[in-house]
Parts: sequence; C-alpha cells; structure tokens
Amino acid sequence: MTSPSSRTAPARTTGPDIGRHGLRQAVRMEWIKLRSLRSTWWALLLVVVAMLAVGVITMANTKAPGPGRAAAFDPTNNVLAGVAFGQLVIGVIGVLLITGEYASGSIRSTLAAIPRRPLLLPAKAAVLGVPTLVAGEAVSLGTFFAGRAALHPAVPHPSFDQPGVLRAVLLSGVYLALVGLMGLGIGALTRHTASAIGGVVVLLFVLPALLAGLTGVRIAKYFPTMIAGNSLAAAKVTDGMLSPWAGLGMLGLYVVLLLGAGGWLLTRRDA
Repeated sequence: MTSPSSRTAPARTTGPDIGRHGLRQAVRMEWIKLRSLRSTWWALLLVVVAMLAVGVITMANTKAPGPGRAAAFDPTNNVLAGVAFGQLVIGVIGVLLITGEYASGSIRSTLAAIPRRPLLLPAKAAVLGVPTLVAGEAVSLGTFFAGRAALHPAVPHPSFDQPGVLRAVLLSGVYLALVGLMGLGIGALTRHTASAIGGVVVLLFVLPALLAGLTGVRIAKYFPTMIAGNSLAAAKVTDGMLSPWAGLGMLGLYVVLLLGAGGWLLTRRDA
C-alpha cells in the first residue's frame, strides 16, 4: 500500500503569463514584424540619403565667416542641418509602427499574442529605438565626414578634438531615436495615422515656430526642434537656449510622458 508521502506530487504550473508572454517574447515578435516591413527600411534609407545630401550641399555652400561672426561660426551645426528632415521621417516611422496595426485590424492579433498589454508598447519601443539609434548615429557620423570633405579649404573645418563637436554629432543620432519614440507614443495616444502624424508635425514644427514668434525663445526653447537645432546638434550653444544635457533630459521627459500616457490608454481601451 502506498503511503501518502510517497505519492507523486502534482506538477507546479507557473501560469500562462510567466515565461511565455514576457517582454523578451514580445520584443522578438515585434522584431519579426518590423523586419518584414520593407517600408520601414526604405524610410530609414531615405533619412540617410537626405541627411547626407543636405549636409554636403550645406557645407559646399558655407562661406568663411567675417571677423565679426567668427566667434559664433558653427560649421558642425551647418553639416547637421539634415536632422530637421530626418526627425520628421523617423517620427512618422514611430507613428506607423502602432497606428498601422489599428488601421489594418491586426492589433487584435497582436493583443491576442501578447495578453499582457503593458508589455506591448515597451516591446515596440525597444524594437524601434535600437535600429533608429544605430541608423541615427551612423548617418550623423557619415554626414559629418562627407560634409567636412565638401567644405571649402578656406573655411574653418570642424574636428572631433574641438570642444562640443563630437558631442553634437553623437547627440544628433540620439535625438533622431528619441523623436521616433515620441512618434510611437503619439500614435498610441491617437490610434489614427493622420492625426498622429499631424501631432508630430505640430510638436516638432508648428508650436515652436508659433511660440518663437509670439514669445521669443522663452517657451519655444523647451520644444524638441529648438533643442536639437540650437543645443544638441550645435557645438556652440545658442544664447538663451537649454544646455545640451538639460535639453537631452527634456527630450527624455517627452518620451516618458508620451509613451507612459499611450501605454496607460492601451491597457484601458478596446482594440
């Protein structure tokens, strides 16, 4: 006769969510989807080509500064002028990563595959953030060297041993990735492609231009494009603007707030 202590204990179950629907699995699934979307890679290629072209053309047309402007002359900021275009494209990529699923109805399949909704937006953010960061750094460095080569010999050439130059180039790549995450957050908030892209345009271009015209830089300096153009992507920071590291912190706050709000709504709204 078998004693109770010798009976085989039932196997302990960990539940469907543990080890099966974790963040790693969600990231893997989102990466497979992103990798299969040719439009994303074509858009990133467009960013690379456009930023290189703008940087080279801008530097080829840059003239030596006069004596009165030599102190403020910043060729590094000139060569990174293409960031203004690149941010828009990458912001749209971030929007489409989430709104495209709502438009096609595939968001239902995604949420069925990832029952733990709080994992979805962090997984998308990781899958978007890493490629855009790598692409942003590559194109910023490539644009710097290509534009520097196009600069007239009589014009002072920027180099990484000069104060602020390397920081401006590297933070430009970081900025592009952060804008992509902002687009993702705005897309999660609106769930509609046109309105989300409109929100990106308003945040990056309309509001800072409007506020700069009405109040100067007092308020406009806190908006992403103003931070990038006058601080992050500049070796010589414009007077009255945020410092590069304060600006980077402000951009991080944008990302946290937009993704946090988008993720909160994602867990509370129907697909």
